[in-house]
Amino acid sequence: MNPEYSPKVVGFLCRWCSYTGADLAGAMRLQYPPNIRIIMVPCTGRIDILHLLQAFEVGADAVFVSGCHEGDCHYVSGNLYARKRVERLKEILKEVGLEPERVEMFHVSASEGPQFAAIAREMTERAYRLGPNPMHREARAAWLAQRPAAVSAA
Repeated sequence: MNPEYSPKVVGFLCRWCSYTGADLAGAMRLQYPPNIRIIMVPCTGRIDILHLLQAFEVGADAVFVSGCHEGDCHYVSGNLYARKRVERLKEILKEVGLEPERVEMFHVSASEGPQFAAIAREMTERAYRLGPNPMHREARAAWLAQRPAAVSAA
């Protein structure tokens, strides 16, 4: 991991399950990267593709949505709508030349604090691997210049 590059990861978490799971991870004092920024939403079904794109626009290097397990949504099917929107956003990112791996959907219940911590680590590692958001050209160019020639040629 590059000490000069600290990725920004934004997580949209449903109030009823995933946010409570993140809270449990904190209460259990589980270690996960401090660069996760959490946005609590009433239900992941309320998240629009534009919200996710705006997170990238303002500097996020990776974005994830985390909601109730399928079949357990407090609003019946909100998490199913969110999953479809995340999949559609992956297609959009691919079309515009960004890595679709920068966005992901997860399911975490209120009792799965360790699962949330693992997701936070996974998304941060993914952001380190992918590098700065290409929409922010100066940061991306600096990151690419610091990489070894063998890695940048791959």
